[in-house]
Amino acid sequence: MIDPKVEQGINDQINAELYSSYLYFAMANYFEQISLPGAAHWMRAQALEEMTHVTKFADYLNDRRGKVVLVAIDAPPAEWESPMAAFTASYEHETTITTCINKLLDLALANSDHATANFLQWFVSEQVEEEANVDAVVQQLKLVAQTEGGLFLIDKDLASRQLSAAPDSGQTDA
Repeated sequence: MIDPKVEQGINDQINAELYSSYLYFAMANYFEQISLPGAAHWMRAQALEEMTHVTKFADYLNDRRGKVVLVAIDAPPAEWESPMAAFTASYEHETTITTCINKLLDLALANSDHATANFLQWFVSEQVEEEANVDAVVQQLKLVAQTEGGLFLIDKDLASRQLSAAPDSGQTDA
């Protein structure tokens, strides 16, 4: 069994990850609308990656005999002022998710839930990567802000993003 406070924290995180996927899917559609298919591809891959996080959290909670509780998710924005604004919003969102993961880890440790603390270490590392990936795009956009055509070169590069393999949930098909 899992501590009810930790169970609630994981449910909160599941719903935060669902919002993340929703947000990145909205960003993907924004980029499609402004004819940046590479950025749209990058954000669509990000949306799918967030769904793997949802699955990993839900599988873990089910393995611990907890109950997954889904709540209504707020609608994300549909437009941004610019590609830079969208990627900056993405970076800021990832820092918020990092804070949520860290607080969840603190909660697990405060409840002496070492299994959850161990489980969350993957997400701690993942958030370092998430922040670094989107920050790299923000930094590139800053570099080409005054350059004609620079955005299109970055867009072409973003189109090459490969979706990461889904993390192993520990579940087996039996």
